[in-house]
Amino acid sequence: MTRPMVGIIGNSYLLNDEYPAHAGGTMNSQAIAEVSGAMPLLIPADPRFVSVEELLANFSGFLFTGGRPNVHPEEYGEAETEAHGAFDRARDAITLPLIRACVERGQPFLGICRGFQEVNVAMGGSLHPEIRDLPGRMNHRMPPDGTLHEKFELRHTVRFTDSGPFHRMMGAREVFTNTLHGQGVKAPGPRIVIDGWAEDETPEALYVRDAPGFTLSVQWHPEWNAANDPVSRPLFEAFGAAVRHWASGQRGGSLRSA
Repeated sequence: MTRPMVGIIGNSYLLNDEYPAHAGGTMNSQAIAEVSGAMPLLIPADPRFVSVEELLANFSGFLFTGGRPNVHPEEYGEAETEAHGAFDRARDAITLPLIRACVERGQPFLGICRGFQEVNVAMGGSLHPEIRDLPGRMNHRMPPDGTLHEKFELRHTVRFTDSGPFHRMMGAREVFTNTLHGQGVKAPGPRIVIDGWAEDETPEALYVRDAPGFTLSVQWHPEWNAANDPVSRPLFEAFGAAVRHWASGQRGGSLRSA
């Protein structure tokens, strides 16, 4: 049986300081293939090469991945500062309208880290450029040293709203996650529902209110050890079910995010 295709948003890199490339983490593809049960395909997130209309027509769902560049603050009405870090305006030009189109159509997507932040910005929200500088907040950034396993180590709890979609999906009101991000949600968009928080009240899980499709998104990185982690696996399984639902020609129904 043919697997439905999930488009994985790629990031732009400069290899050896001179060779431009689009790339995506292997663990993203592995999570989609092995846990979601879909075919992962990397998308060069640049309007020179792809259009939102083409992507909607050719994929059954989308994974909005993490990445070092941040959403440009002009996208939420703020001026650029040094604290905002690096940007990828080409990715902004694809992902933000793609998210809005998916919300309208009910086409499923899963947002991770930068993808989580993109969903908020696409729906009219804003971001803090550096949450570790805020009073009472912890440092959520990836540890600078150590092995990959140590960098993706579980580091804090996330609590969910009672009987919310994440609570129902996980079967637990509190879970333990990794954390590898510098920015975070400042003001949620008008339809954004924050459904999970870290110990320092940093938003960690969200969905789009009244969306006809799957819109669950998280600030942590569930793609790490997705097949074995008890928090990651149900998230990717639920996303895979929503993708198959869409691919079968069904719209809306029980696989909505809330």
